[in-house]
Amino acid sequence: MSFHPGRRREEPEINFIPLIDLLLVILIFLMVTTTYSKFTELQVDLPSANAEQAAERPVEIVVAVAADGRYVLDAGAARIVSPEALSAELARAASGRKEPVLVIHADAGARHQSVVAVLEAARQAGIARVTFAAQSGTSGAGAR
Repeated sequence: MSFHPGRRREEPEINFIPLIDLLLVILIFLMVTTTYSKFTELQVDLPSANAEQAAERPVEIVVAVAADGRYVLDAGAARIVSPEALSAELARAASGRKEPVLVIHADAGARHQSVVAVLEAARQAGIARVTFAAQSGTSGAGAR
C-alpha cells in the first residue's frame, strides 16, 4: 500500500562527518594524555665471577673443504682428493687422542656432497664429535 504513488523512496546514506569529528577528539585526547619519555642509558656495574678455566681443551682435528672438492687435513700441505683417503688420514690423526673433535672448515662454494663425505669419513674413523666453523659477518675472523 503506497500513500505517495509518485514519490520515490530516498536511499539512506551514512554521514561520515560526525565519525571524523569523533576520531579527531579521540586522537587529541590520546596525544594529550600520552607521556613521551625517552629512555636514558643506564650505568650498570656487572658483577664479576671467578670461574675456573677449563682444565684441558679438547683435541681438534681440522679439515678444510675447498670449493673444488679437495680436502686439507690439519692445515697440511698434502691435499687429499678421495673420501677413502680422507677416512684413513682421519683414523690416523685420531689414533691415540682422547675424544678428538673434528672441525670442518667448508668453503661457501663447496658442494654439499664434499661436506657429507667428510662426515662419512669421520664416522668411519670413529670420530663422534663434529662441529662446523663459520665466519662471522662483522669481524671477518673464523668463529665456532
